[in-house]
Amino acid sequence: MTEPTPVPIDLAVVGHTNTGKTSLLRTLLRDPDFGEVADQPGTTRHVESAQLLTEDGLPILILRDTPGLEDSMAVLDAIDRLVGPDERPDGPERIRRLLESPEALQRFEQEARVLATVLECDAALYVVDVRDPVLAKHRDELGLLAACGRPILPVLNFTHSVNGQSDAWRDALARLGLHATVDFDTVAPALDGEAQMIDRLALMLDRRADTLARLRADLEAQRLRRRVDAARLIAELLMDAAALRLLCPQDSTDMATVTVSLRKRTREREQQCVQALLKRYRFSRATFPHHPLPLEGERWGMDLFNPQALKAFGIQVGKGLATGAMAGATIDAFTGGLSLGTATLLGAAVGGLWQGAHQWGKRLIGRVAGHLEITVDDPVLQLLGLRQLALARALERRGHAAWQPIDGGTLTPPAQALDTEGEGATRAAQGALLPEAVWPILREARGHPEWSSIGVAPVADPRRDVLVARLAALLDAAL
Repeated sequence: MTEPTPVPIDLAVVGHTNTGKTSLLRTLLRDPDFGEVADQPGTTRHVESAQLLTEDGLPILILRDTPGLEDSMAVLDAIDRLVGPDERPDGPERIRRLLESPEALQRFEQEARVLATVLECDAALYVVDVRDPVLAKHRDELGLLAACGRPILPVLNFTHSVNGQSDAWRDALARLGLHATVDFDTVAPALDGEAQMIDRLALMLDRRADTLARLRADLEAQRLRRRVDAARLIAELLMDAAALRLLCPQDSTDMATVTVSLRKRTREREQQCVQALLKRYRFSRATFPHHPLPLEGERWGMDLFNPQALKAFGIQVGKGLATGAMAGATIDAFTGGLSLGTATLLGAAVGGLWQGAHQWGKRLIGRVAGHLEITVDDPVLQLLGLRQLALARALERRGHAAWQPIDGGTLTPPAQALDTEGEGATRAAQGALLPEAVWPILREARGHPEWSSIGVAPVADPRRDVLVARLAALLDAAL
């Protein structure tokens, strides 16, 4: 039986001018372009609405951004004048009389829009800037909103500010009967900030608790999916960088040229990963300006010593033999002169008759000609991985109302974090290094230059897919 589509819950986002109402919606919607935000009062002049969708595209929450309340005291006085001395209308009726009066279209036009919206909604989120002191006008606002007869959940914004007065606001709200509040800094929200807000709303809207529980579960699933996708993007980057190798003659000038090319290609691939992470978390490029990595310490030497490279040629190394020594002796025989075995091998490579020769023939020919291969060194891979993990963590914890770009310098791990000697295992356990289990995967990737997508499309290989999935799982745990 198909589960019925839930009726969306309608929420009005209200509060005094310039407290961060639009910023809250941007963060909840993960849309940095929703509405208009400026450091001046009265930026939002009309009611703007947006839908919060589940992962399968169903609208489950309607959020209405309202203008700021500016003159609640005068509005309350006007309502008192509209009520006769012998009348005892309830709160919503008092508000309706104001909305039907000529002043609702003139002096109190902005406040009337807010109150009319609250009357139509299921509940209201009252956004508080905790950097502001609690004033009489705030109490008047809350009294006016309470008269609408809808549940009100105060949302304490900018709670990370050193000048915040969260405790004073909680005390003042409690005196007005608002004991349930939620801390939600729109610039740097807590990872469970949305969940806390939904839980508070579920207590106030008990008849809609099932819908809110569904929303909570869906938002958590989306958060985990973003993290899994981020780990996959970083895993692809490390796989590409580890497998990348460029052939060059043993000439100092040529080596310098190829080194520059390797660094450029790696930087460009890293920037592709940065842009993909920003897109996945729905941030613009301005969120993280490009900071080139100091890519130094490339590895030199043709990595035909890798047992996986030998296996790619169909060469099996017997048990009990020193794999590295066997590979070295075999390669030395190749490079000592064009023996019969070498000529046969090269002929197969050129002709493409041997399985895998189209991938490895150029490497063997280059090795016989005395060429070297340049690859990305382990410390650079370490740095690439750590930086991308740090960026993903920063994006995970960043609100879409944040204005300041992320400082790339704060994401680059310290130099000692790149040291793989000594207490590396301890630092890895503390999150300073990539997990140890990452390196066997990257070492295997070094033996498969055809796996790198840098500059070309990678050769389809189920083994690569398996390793990328394993690498992504390790990085997901590190996030």
